[in-house]
Amino acid sequence: MAWVLKMDEAVEAGLVHDFDASLTGIGQELGAAAYSMSDVLALPIFKEEGAVLPLVNEPKQPPFQYILCAVTSPAVKLNEESLTYLNQGQSYEIRMLDNRKVGDVPEISGKLVKSVIRVVFHDRRLQYMEHQQLEGWKWNRPGDRLLDLDIPMSVGVSDVKTNPNQLNAVEFLWDPAKPTSAFIQVHCISTEFTPRKHGGEKGVPFRIQVDTFKQNEHGNYTDHLHSASCQIKVFKPKGADRRMKTDREKLEKRTAAEREKFQPSYSTTILSECSPWPAPSPPRESPAPAPAPTLSPAPTSTCNIPESSSSPPNYQADLVLQSPSEQLHPLANIQETQEWLLRHRFATYSRLFTNFSGADLLKLTREDLVQICGPADGIRLYNALKLRMIRPRLTIYVCQEQSRGIRVERQPDDDYGDDDSGVVFVYHAIYLEEMVASEVTQKLASIFNIPLHQINQVYKQGPTGIHILLSDQVVQNFEDESCFLFATIKAENGDGLHIVLK
Repeated sequence: MAWVLKMDEAVEAGLVHDFDASLTGIGQELGAAAYSMSDVLALPIFKEEGAVLPLVNEPKQPPFQYILCAVTSPAVKLNEESLTYLNQGQSYEIRMLDNRKVGDVPEISGKLVKSVIRVVFHDRRLQYMEHQQLEGWKWNRPGDRLLDLDIPMSVGVSDVKTNPNQLNAVEFLWDPAKPTSAFIQVHCISTEFTPRKHGGEKGVPFRIQVDTFKQNEHGNYTDHLHSASCQIKVFKPKGADRRMKTDREKLEKRTAAEREKFQPSYSTTILSECSPWPAPSPPRESPAPAPAPTLSPAPTSTCNIPESSSSPPNYQADLVLQSPSEQLHPLANIQETQEWLLRHRFATYSRLFTNFSGADLLKLTREDLVQICGPADGIRLYNALKLRMIRPRLTIYVCQEQSRGIRVERQPDDDYGDDDSGVVFVYHAIYLEEMVASEVTQKLASIFNIPLHQINQVYKQGPTGIHILLSDQVVQNFEDESCFLFATIKAENGDGLHIVLK
């Protein structure tokens, strides 16, 4: 038994020796001299030249960058958008930079692109009524533009165009491969679009927006490439410098902890990416005249003020006294509300109120409508919705002398009447809006069924029975709610007649 155990130990020792011997020399070829990282990198798996692994969350770089060379305000908090002050009429440079990487947007390489620079409203409320605001500014400053391009100072721009119907925009072509700078001039100031109340009004902010387009297959610059904008306020000449100084002085008076809540002032303003400005809708073809709305038999008084060149657009007064059937009903659906807007000459705002029912529109207050539609159309729409009757400038009452109008029987014990014969004489009310003699003549002819061409003259009976020719000045000096007797006299030549108001 002992012999067997010794044999096992001898065999085990031999196996260990053979295993150690077999490992001898392993790794000698993998010494420091034999191992080379360049040989490893030379393997085919690592030899894909130019291959770059993209970062997972790397933001896409915009193709262009626009820089407005004007200092940003230091009085802007960290979580707010930057604000830049500009002087009215001063030229400011906007640098147009090509920000593309190799291979980005190759279709514009070696070609021109078109950029449109606009000054637009920052306030959403003012954007809704931009057209009315710009039309009002145009009427107050005929021949001026809100935005101009200083062509002599600009570099790299060509084919500059300004549309007379778009006073707040300029467009031009430029080559992204060449240095380009556009110098703009803003002529409107921020306080021109604020309601005048007590003086020192806070001006509204604007936006400078740049939209860039490339050519489509037809050669038109309509394919959108990039848009960016920044917030500005425009002051009278030198006003921006004074405002900047005031902001710095106010900030210096704050504690260090408070100053950390504000953005630093930068020497230039980088425009931030934004949505493209909506393209103007194509002009609609003039539709066929719509049939006049059918009104109830109740009489309606209508007086249209004649248009005058001295009145601003969309500021004509609407003096139509509506019948109740023309009032917008609260139960009107969206389609009926749109039809009501078109009938009452509010087609400009039909798109704005696309999803409004009658109840929705009637819930808007006067202030809401003024903010959305502007002061003129807002008040006009409010009056139309509330069926507000426009008070006439002058009211007179006329009764025909011969029969004293229509006799209405009354009870003997009544405390009213014109005489003791038991009848009441009925007068016709005439509401005057223009307060001119021709208006009185036309309404008298209409009430008493007299052909207008047969009336030669209209007189007012004066002291001692004299006949005073009815002129515009005489009408304007009528007392409100005056009473007259209406009488007719045949003309001396027998052709026509005269009217006398006694």
